[in-house]
Amino acid sequence: MTANTNAKDELDTFHVLTALLLTPGQFPSVLGDDYPEACALLGLEPWADGYGLLFGQDASGARWTVVSDDAALIGCAIAAWDCGMPYELSAPDRTVVETIAGWPLALTVATPGVPEPHDPRPAPGERLLTAPDPQTWGPAQRRMAADDVAKQWLTWRRQVGLHASFDQTGAQPPAHIQRVLTEAIGYTSDPPPAGRVRSAPGPEGARIVRADGPGWSLAANTEDIALLLLDEKPHEVLPLGRGPSLPGLLRALDEMARTSA
Repeated sequence: MTANTNAKDELDTFHVLTALLLTPGQFPSVLGDDYPEACALLGLEPWADGYGLLFGQDASGARWTVVSDDAALIGCAIAAWDCGMPYELSAPDRTVVETIAGWPLALTVATPGVPEPHDPRPAPGERLLTAPDPQTWGPAQRRMAADDVAKQWLTWRRQVGLHASFDQTGAQPPAHIQRVLTEAIGYTSDPPPAGRVRSAPGPEGARIVRADGPGWSLAANTEDIALLLLDEKPHEVLPLGRGPSLPGLLRALDEMARTSA
């Protein structure tokens, strides 16, 4: 997959390795809690139609992220790849709105016949995107971990077992759990920025809800429990049982996410 772009003098040939969408309903959460925050990190306006992010190398092997405003084109390529179909993706020059040095996430792929991936040397004042350090814990790592929980729901659910540590049967939840619940409930009456709450199909007709807030991430099954991750609890997945209020909250979050997508 090769795309040619003149967005930067040093990027004459761009070998596309993979691509992701950056839209209000679907974006790499490593970039931020919501769509506007993710766009701001890349210096982009949060347009409703979104963007496509192409990750690749130039002829020297340097890592680059190319931003296209043709999200539909990028979406078609991703859908084809997901189905195991070949798709020769190229970003026409007219669709390229930004070219940024580096990648914001770790990729284990490389272009055959091209030198090993490495970061280019950005010009003074230019951004260099780098993947979060997996050995540390912070907002980016927490959001990525929550994404993994959402994608691998059944696996994580089995690890939690049948009972959650707090089942909302009337006891006052710990302060850190109550804070998450209060802020999540607040989203249902005062909608947060686009992408702060997302929803996807889950097992057996359920929906998997993903929500983020200051210092917390939530992954939940609308027919089951919620799993929480907090900045203050590194690498911990905290289960939250259904109780009387969680089902209604998850339904409301799911409806809000689908309406705004």
